[in-house]
Amino acid sequence: MEQNICFALVLTFLAGLATAIGGFFAFFFKRENLNALALGLGFSAGVMIYVSFMELLPQAKEALEQIYSAKAAESFTILFFFIGTLLAWLIDYFLPSHHLENKSLNKETKLHHIGLFTAVALAIHNFPEGLTTFMATLINTTTGISIALAIALHNIPEGISVALPIYHATNNKKKAFFYATLSGLAEPIGAIIGYLLLRNFLKGPAFGISFALTAGIMIYISLDELLPTAHEYGEGHKVIWGILAGMLVMALGLLLF
Repeated sequence: MEQNICFALVLTFLAGLATAIGGFFAFFFKRENLNALALGLGFSAGVMIYVSFMELLPQAKEALEQIYSAKAAESFTILFFFIGTLLAWLIDYFLPSHHLENKSLNKETKLHHIGLFTAVALAIHNFPEGLTTFMATLINTTTGISIALAIALHNIPEGISVALPIYHATNNKKKAFFYATLSGLAEPIGAIIGYLLLRNFLKGPAFGISFALTAGIMIYISLDELLPTAHEYGEGHKVIWGILAGMLVMALGLLLF
């Protein structure tokens, strides 16, 4: 059992650490290249949207169907998806003002706030992701590895979405890399804390609920933060190409793994 716990924890840590790979990409983008910023944010949004609707929500419904009827499972999936969007909105609401429509903020300040908000929001939603990966691995190693790979794939562009705006705002690559990495480390922290506090209750619908909540948070971040920011700084069809590229990468990743 201890070996399984250690393996599950290492797997969760590696999946979370994938945000550092995304953060590393900040070293290869020129600050003046705002099209690269728009592409990166669009790519991240594409990954989040695709994995939410094509992977997390179906898995949530499937997990809940093991306990409830198909109709009830679908209803609970929808309910917790929108609860996830509400949680993301609350994060947004209580953080300092950062929205693009605030004309009193200059470009650097706006991007810095966007990056910090994305880092905080991703860190919070990485908590249930980390717990989900950890517990799934304890129950079924193959399933856990598949989930960890899927999460690692979309954590890479998530790291980009944190690092790029902070780098563009501050011209500080180390700071951009630090925040990107920190947002991903919430996954193993969430796994440990969640397991210690909830291990006696992590039965029944817990996995389905966590999948649906994570999907809701991702969709909110994509629609309210990443895409508006990408359109603000992108030209022509740069953003949509970024979105489609992110969806394609995620689709291929899920297909292969």
